[in-house]
Amino acid sequence: MARILVVDDEPMMLDLLHITLTRKGHAVLKADRGRKAIQLFRQDHPDLTILDLNLPDINGIDVLREIRSVEPHTPVIILTGAGRGEVENQARELGVTDFLQKGFSLHELGAALNRVLKQPGQADPPSSGPKTPRAR
Repeated sequence: MARILVVDDEPMMLDLLHITLTRKGHAVLKADRGRKAIQLFRQDHPDLTILDLNLPDINGIDVLREIRSVEPHTPVIILTGAGRGEVENQARELGVTDFLQKGFSLHELGAALNRVLKQPGQADPPSSGPKTPRAR
């Protein structure tokens, strides 16, 4: 299963995601602050990050930029509240993989995980993979 970094400053959301994801067999890393998330990401290189945009120390966009500087193509699902259009557009420009509206159901979480984790090589653009010589 996957190693998933969950970043949210709301303890209930962190606990809910931790319990849900570990029951599905995933290893879960938790961060309640942006700087802690960056440290965990650099240290553990998770397979997926679930990231809240509204964090108390630095905003989620800055965390996403740091993630992209370390692993440009790693999947990131953004947790979002209503009315965050401009910030969500910034996240899209930084290559966010998916969005989950806060208040999501466990079914929506499962569907998002399936979309993100089952995309073979989703991170690699078609032309950036290793070149294989053709047989002649």
